[in-house]
Amino acid sequence: MAQLKDQLKADLVVAMKAHDDEAKSTLRMAIAAIMNAEVAETAHELTDAEELAIITREVHTREDSAKTYAEAGRQELADKETSEAELLKHYLPEPLGHDELQEIVDAEVAAASEDGKPTMKQMGRIVRAVNDQVKGRAEGREVAALVKKALTS
Repeated sequence: MAQLKDQLKADLVVAMKAHDDEAKSTLRMAIAAIMNAEVAETAHELTDAEELAIITREVHTREDSAKTYAEAGRQELADKETSEAELLKHYLPEPLGHDELQEIVDAEVAAASEDGKPTMKQMGRIVRAVNDQVKGRAEGREVAALVKKALTS
C-alpha cells in the first residue's frame, strides 16, 4: 500500500535537489491531499485505489481551475494550473482509448442483456460495472455517455 505516496515523496526529494519550485509545490500539494484524506474521519492508511482517486480529483481540480482562469483572461494562472495538472497526470495510469472503452461498455451491456434487451433502468448498474473495470483510466461522464448511447440505440 501507499506506493503512490512513496513515489510522490521520492519525486519531491528529486525536485528539491533540482531546485524545481513548480514540481516541489505541486508534489507537496498532492502529498498533503493524501495525508489529509488519511486522517479524515478515522485515521487509516489509504489503499492504492484511494490514493489514485485523490490524484485524479486533484488533476480535475487543476483542469477546471485552468479553464476558469482562461475564461477570466488570467492566462498566466491558467498556464500554472495546466502545468500542475500535467505533472500530476504522470502518476495516473494510462487512459483507455475510445475503442478499448467501447469494447468494455459493449461487453457489460451484452452481459446485462442476458435477460433480454437492457433498459435505461439498468444504466446505473452497467455504469458501475464498467467503472469498476476501468478504475481511473476513463472519466465517469464518458462511460455514462457510452452506456446511454448503447442502451438507446
